Amino acid sequence: MNCRTGTVLWCAAFFAALYLSTTTHGQTNPFTKAQVGDRIRKVEDGVDQFQKYLENRGGDAKNRAQSAQSSGATTRRQQSNSANTEARGNQAKQTKDDLENAMDDLNRSTNRIRRKFDPTSNYLETKVQMEQVMDSARRVNQVITKGNYGTQAERYWTALRANINDLARCYNLTPLGV
Repeated sequence: MNCRTGTVLWCAAFFAALYLSTTTHGQTNPFTKAQVGDRIRKVEDGVDQFQKYLENRGGDAKNRAQSAQSSGATTRRQQSNSANTEARGNQAKQTKDDLENAMDDLNRSTNRIRRKFDPTSNYLETKVQMEQVMDSARRVNQVITKGNYGTQAERYWTALRANINDLARCYNLTPLGV
C-alpha cells in the first residue's frame, strides 16, 4: 500500500512539473528581436503608404472638383437641393477628418514603439507601446468599417491590419477583428 501511495505521489509530482514546464515554455516568446523589428518596420511602412494614399486621394478629389467647376459642368447631384448637398459635404468632411485623426494617432504610436524598441535588449519591454498601437489601430478599424472609403482604401487597411495583427502575436496580444 505504501508503494502504491508513493507511486501515485511521484506521478502527481511528475505531471505537475510537466504542466508547469509547458506553461512556462508557452509563455516565452519564440521571436527574436530582429524578427519583431522587421514586423515593426512593416507596420511603419504600411502606415506611411496608407497615409500617402489618403493624402493623394484628397488632392485628386479636390482637383476633379475644381476642374469640373471651371469647365461649367454640372452633375445631377450639383443641381439638387443645396442644403442637402451641404449636409452631405459636411458629413464627408467629418468622416475624412475622423480617418485622418485616427491615422495620425496610429502613426504617432508606431513611431513611439520604434523609438522605445531600438535601445531595449528585450523587445517585451515595449509591450505597453504595442498596446497603444493596438488601441490606435482599433480606432482606425472602427472609422474604416463605419465609413465608405472605397475598395482601394480597404485594401490598404486590410494589408496594414494583417501586419499589425502579426506584430500583436509577437507580444501575445489579441489581434484586431475584421
